[in-house]
Amino acid sequence: MVLRAKTGDVEAFASLYDRYVELVYRYVYFRVGCHALAEDLTSETFLRALRRIADFTWQGRDFGAWLVTIARNLVTDHYKSGRYRMEVSTAEVLDTPLDGPHIPENAVVTTMVNDRILRAVRDLGPEQQECIVLRFLQGMSLAETALIMGKKSGAVKALQFRAIRALARALPEDLG
Repeated sequence: MVLRAKTGDVEAFASLYDRYVELVYRYVYFRVGCHALAEDLTSETFLRALRRIADFTWQGRDFGAWLVTIARNLVTDHYKSGRYRMEVSTAEVLDTPLDGPHIPENAVVTTMVNDRILRAVRDLGPEQQECIVLRFLQGMSLAETALIMGKKSGAVKALQFRAIRALARALPEDLG
């Protein structure tokens, strides 16, 4: 599929988009915490990937890892730029279903717990934060995480251990 996309096959790139858009969006969202910004950065990730697809070479990592690396760089650029401000958007709406088995009370509690966990992850240092997002929210292997972060597997394992210990200290024992 990637080889076809490299030769300009638009449908092949569309298939790659369909396959990886959720992975990239989740990664970006958990780094920025805002749906609108996550959508913008996800779109920019795929736009850059489309522009550079001819330059993509297999270096022992998955195409999805290449996309996450692009997204990672965009998130980093966003935080370094003057556009980033410590603001809380009041336009963010909770995306919790209110029908079916999801009663409003449970949805509120689940949202509060998830918000507390997400805040605890955001309080970690940037490297620990990225490690937790890649390993547990994205479900990437230790090797994939090491490739994306540009570290050795042992360093990622140690980083993950320290991050989990920091989260355990930051979260109340009765959470969940």
